[in-house]
Amino acid sequence: MNELTPQYAASLGDSHARLESLAEVSQRLLERCRAAGATQAEVSCSEESGLNVNVRMGEVETVESTRDRGIAVTVYFGQRKGSASTADLREESLGATVEQACAIALHTEHDAAAGLAEAGLMARDLREFDSWHPWVIDADRAIDLALACEQAGRESDARIENSDGASVGTGESISVYANSHGFIGRERSTQHSLGCALIAGRGDAMQRDGWYSIGLSADDLESAATIGRKAAQRAASRLQPRQIATGEYPVLFAAEMARSLVGHLLGAVSGGALYRRASFLVDSAGTQLFPDWFAIDELPFLQRGFRSSSFDAEGVATREAPLVKGGVLQRYILGSYSARKLGLQTTANAGGVHNLQVEANAGDFEAMLAGMGRGLLVTELMGQGVNTVTGDYSRGAAGFWVENGQIQYPVDGITVAGNLKSMFAAIEAVGSDVDPRSHLRTGSILVGRMTVAGETVE
Repeated sequence: MNELTPQYAASLGDSHARLESLAEVSQRLLERCRAAGATQAEVSCSEESGLNVNVRMGEVETVESTRDRGIAVTVYFGQRKGSASTADLREESLGATVEQACAIALHTEHDAAAGLAEAGLMARDLREFDSWHPWVIDADRAIDLALACEQAGRESDARIENSDGASVGTGESISVYANSHGFIGRERSTQHSLGCALIAGRGDAMQRDGWYSIGLSADDLESAATIGRKAAQRAASRLQPRQIATGEYPVLFAAEMARSLVGHLLGAVSGGALYRRASFLVDSAGTQLFPDWFAIDELPFLQRGFRSSSFDAEGVATREAPLVKGGVLQRYILGSYSARKLGLQTTANAGGVHNLQVEANAGDFEAMLAGMGRGLLVTELMGQGVNTVTGDYSRGAAGFWVENGQIQYPVDGITVAGNLKSMFAAIEAVGSDVDPRSHLRTGSILVGRMTVAGETVE
């Protein structure tokens, strides 16, 4: 979709020029910080632009064009910290932002963990990872795509009675991070999406579902017709749901739901939760949490990865490293502040993780169903019933009942519950059916036994 048109070539060149302009701004701001007496300083500059359109029932609902800029300055006077931000590039505004950050720092308490990451940890091998693919598309073309997507879904199944609409989104982001260690890092990325949500049935029998595609390049998106038809199939497949008897069953989390389990792990092993002792995994590094075949690796250098980067939000060099190996938690997720609070060293995760891959030990989705035999397939989760302090897990769910390795009928109005520590230990299989739409890359995950609250049997 992105031939090297004059517009596309201009966008490539323009992004480099804009990055250099932001880099110059960051250097001027660091000079101002030094002149004001700051012992350390860091600057983050970013620019974002985007186009989003929404249609419903063949009509345009919204067209939104965005353009944002943000400049954040943080200064340290010893170990007292102050931060301020602006969106204005005029010199007087930049000067006022530095003055405000310095004034805040001078009125804050000394914090022994405050300060930049160590200078020796700064990234030196700065690369790009095929993340810049501007989509040359105007509002009219985006509207046509969204309409085609919705129409394909509505026409593909007579049971589709209504629509929640279709949307197309495209965005570009460039950013610069610089600090007084002399580090300066530039990044640029694009992200595009196309999605549709449809309603099958009518009245009290209505069921809603959808599908979407997302990628750094428009060439990575599924076609509008494919997305529409998938949305229709998913919505129609949920018609006439049944309840199941309350009990303990194997639960297979579809790949798009399985990554939420990885997200709960990340929340529990992140530095902020750990130093506040607000996690059920305090002091768990080096302990067995999963079966001995289970592994998760961080892969920051993937070409066209959603979170690929040579450096984290503090300029620290990223590295490929296991998070879980042989079922054992290898480390925590730390930036320099949380690392100091814990008496450890940063893991280059200030700002989050950089692409996680959960290793599969089983086959595709059909093989996972066959391996489960009888149990619950979860395709939707609702509510926020997860307690990070205790690990208690209870969420509303919908999906399908499976017998003899085959989907039998849809179910809803149920709750799946357990404790995350027990659930991690009870994982029996991870499928090869990876959902590519996230930086948390996992296939479906089978938990051997969970409590499912459904219909009460007298």
